[in-house]
Amino acid sequence: MTAKTYSVVFLFSSFIFAAQEASTPVPVEPVPVENEPLHHVVLKNESVVVIHLTLPPGERTLYHTHTHDRVAIPLSSTSITQQVWNEKEGPPSRSEPRTFSALTLAGSSYTHRVHNVGANPYDVLDVEFLVRPQSPSPVTAATVAAENPSARIYNWNLAPGATSAMHTHVRPYLIVAVTGFTLKMTAPDGQSIKHEINRGDFHWVDAKVTHTLANAGSAEGQIVEVELK
Repeated sequence: MTAKTYSVVFLFSSFIFAAQEASTPVPVEPVPVENEPLHHVVLKNESVVVIHLTLPPGERTLYHTHTHDRVAIPLSSTSITQQVWNEKEGPPSRSEPRTFSALTLAGSSYTHRVHNVGANPYDVLDVEFLVRPQSPSPVTAATVAAENPSARIYNWNLAPGATSAMHTHVRPYLIVAVTGFTLKMTAPDGQSIKHEINRGDFHWVDAKVTHTLANAGSAEGQIVEVELK
């Protein structure tokens, strides 16, 4: 290779390297969770914000900030890591459907990013509670599966043909389908209604309700009710 050819190759390589450097994403300041591009707001009212995150394998979210107590309901099976702002990335942990977490905000905010290190998309519903009650209601609708200062979780695993106990919600709540199945809801007067529900479906209820939940299908079903305190 001549000196002239070597010089051209060197200049071309330097140009490619410079272009790669220029295209490298510049770290940005954290954004509110509602503004993180992969977090999609699917319900917002005066009480809650429901956010759906689907994170492809190998991808990271931006650093984003939570400012409320929340409940996380995974809808897929994968492995993730979490990295708190200005800290090292944490170890991998499994995220499995049919589980849930009631998370309490410590301090005024929590900033992190999520890295999907598994083989499947990370699919999760995040329920953020906009107001932490100063005097939580002591009334519960059923056995409490998990809670934080803002909400309680009731978990119903329903085999085909199974029916929950009759229970009453005196506070607003979010009903979430963790799995898809045929859900039958029955009131104390015997009136009932059936719904074909899919994994991830949800409905906000802002009224006093007394009902049972039954699995009228042939597949295992799971419902999570997230009730405000």
